[in-house]
Amino acid sequence: MAYVPRLKDKYKAEIVDALKDKFQYKSVMQVPKLKKIAINQGVGAGVTDKKIVEAAIAELTTITGQQAVAAKSKKDISNFKLRKGMPVGVRVTLRDNKMYEFLDRLIAVALPRIRDFKGINDKGFDGNGNYTLGVSEQIIFPEINIDKINKIQGMDITFVTSAGTDVEALELLKQFGLPFKNQNKVNNG
Repeated sequence: MAYVPRLKDKYKAEIVDALKDKFQYKSVMQVPKLKKIAINQGVGAGVTDKKIVEAAIAELTTITGQQAVAAKSKKDISNFKLRKGMPVGVRVTLRDNKMYEFLDRLIAVALPRIRDFKGINDKGFDGNGNYTLGVSEQIIFPEINIDKINKIQGMDITFVTSAGTDVEALELLKQFGLPFKNQNKVNNG
C-alpha cells in the first residue's frame, strides 16, 4: 500500500465528520478542505547580490522538500534600483502529500521552536477562507543548519482552503492542529 501522510488520514477519518456535524453540511463534498500551501519569502537584497536569492531558494527547497523558484519583479522602480524581471523573492506551492507533510512538520516541530510562543494570531484571514501566517525567521525549521545561513529572513505561509467563510476555515485549521491564540472569536466574512 502507498504511503499516506498522517494529517491526510486524520482529515478523512476525523476532520470531515467533525466539520460535517458542526456546520450541518448535507454532503461530505461541502466540507472545506485544504487545497494548497503557498510559501513566499521576500529577498529585497537580491537586487544587488544574486547569491542571496540562490541561498534563499536552497533554504526554501530544503524546508519544503520541493524545488523553490525565484519570484521576479513585475515593473521598474528606480528608487530601489529595481528593473523588471529581477529576482525579488522566492516562492513554492505545495499540494497533496507534500502539503500535508509540511503542515505536520510546521505544527509538530517548527512552531514550538519559536521563542516565547503563545499561539498564532487568528487575524490573518482574508474573508474568503484563506489564512496567511507570518514567520519571522527561517531557523525554526530543523532542516536549516544555523551555522550555514548568512541572513535570518522571514516568510509568509498561506493556507488556501475551499471554505466559504473565515469561520469554517478557522475550524478546519484548528482541527488540523494549528495552535491559535484567541480560540473564540473570528469575524464571519
